[in-house]
Amino acid sequence: MSAIECRGLRKDYSRGDQVIHTLMDVDLSIDAGGFVALMGPSGSGKTTLLNLLAGIDRPTAGSVRVDGTDIAALGRGALAAWRSTAVGYVFQLYNLVPVLTAYENVELPLLLHPIGRTERHRRVAEALELVGLADRHAHLPRQLSGGQEQRVAIARAIVTRPRMLLADEPTGDLDRDSADQVMDLLTRLNGELGQTLVMVTHDPATAARAARTVRLDKGRIVEGASPTAAQREVGE
Repeated sequence: MSAIECRGLRKDYSRGDQVIHTLMDVDLSIDAGGFVALMGPSGSGKTTLLNLLAGIDRPTAGSVRVDGTDIAALGRGALAAWRSTAVGYVFQLYNLVPVLTAYENVELPLLLHPIGRTERHRRVAEALELVGLADRHAHLPRQLSGGQEQRVAIARAIVTRPRMLLADEPTGDLDRDSADQVMDLLTRLNGELGQTLVMVTHDPATAARAARTVRLDKGRIVEGASPTAAQREVGE
């Protein structure tokens, strides 16, 4: 069963009188619970595609369906509500609030949800435990290593229990050991929680951890647009 279906997806940007075609006629299917790496040279459209899947940006043409919902057709308020529950986003540079503790950074997304303080505490504690940082809950970002900061960012992304986890170069700013630890964590979350995971990366070693690789070049998918039968079995 497909969790993500993109059909005829196009994204253009204007730069003065020039139109930049960032994505062109993209068709993409990703099964529920799948783990997909997006690869390609700089400027190939990887992050643009990720942002369209997250509802952060809107396509110029085409459709993006997530669990049957055409998110490109949602109004601003409905899209924000959908994004707050359906998507967890992991950034390359963590995007943690420097004056907040690890606990408070992870709690932030839950403040937008109508849940009580006790439930918020339970979910934050659970997320920090999952990423192995329960004992660092009171630390500020500057008191953590890069790998630990990224794990806090992952805890923040999963604390709302989203169906889909999107990661933009999650290991791009880390040394090899820290990168391996982050990928161990993402792979485990994908397997144990069954979250659909889509990750942008330039690193072949990182991409090798995914069940499937989709390659883009000059705004088009050149390899891996649809899952194979073997990849479907891995996701089931």
